[in-house]
Amino acid sequence: MTDPTPRVPPPLIIPSVLPADFARLGDEIRDLCDAGVDRIQWDVMDGVFVPNLTFGPDMIAAAQQYSRVAFEAHLMVANPDELLSRYADAGCELIIVHAEACPHLHRTLARIRDLGVRSGVALNPHTPAGLVEHVLTETDLILAMTVNPGFGGQKYIPAVETKVAQLRRMIDESGLPIELEVDGGITAATISGAAAAGADAFISGSWMYAHPDGKAAAVKELRAAVDAVRNEVAA
Repeated sequence: MTDPTPRVPPPLIIPSVLPADFARLGDEIRDLCDAGVDRIQWDVMDGVFVPNLTFGPDMIAAAQQYSRVAFEAHLMVANPDELLSRYADAGCELIIVHAEACPHLHRTLARIRDLGVRSGVALNPHTPAGLVEHVLTETDLILAMTVNPGFGGQKYIPAVETKVAQLRRMIDESGLPIELEVDGGITAATISGAAAAGADAFISGSWMYAHPDGKAAAVKELRAAVDAVRNEVAA
């Protein structure tokens, strides 16, 4: 007999490596895996779509040998279509592009899947949820940015929670297995609002690295905060 009880996915805790010590990146990747993270995110910046420059595909490919979890590439770039195959070849199991950077978003997401990896679409804080309404069938993940992209250590924007809730309803009504991720200013204090709005995957960077008790304690604290919200909603 099929269990009619809805399956609530476990909260996915995903660190950004942006605050890492790049001189010892292999050790940093091992430390994150040992801390119990679910995936690792690479914030790829091109100096055009956002001001900074960060990770190329060769660096990500070289880091694969140190990881026991999957990599996702968050392409904060102006021309993502030109780079998709490079990051797929680097071993990223999920590639996220920005809706704002893709004039033909449906085609871009379909191409990511054609490369044999999962597709994701990110929305800047000001971008409305409806922009992805017609590409859900080509999407495995939607990322709602809770800061403006381009820099680590920014403050969480609570107003985005309204959009997260809209995306949650959109996903649920579609019946599709799409993850809903948030990224920017995620801490043990801010994660509760994002979780209550319906997010199930959470990127944490600066706060996780700065946790006084280490990364494993940070991961545990984030999971506990999400579980507390879910238990309160279920009660």
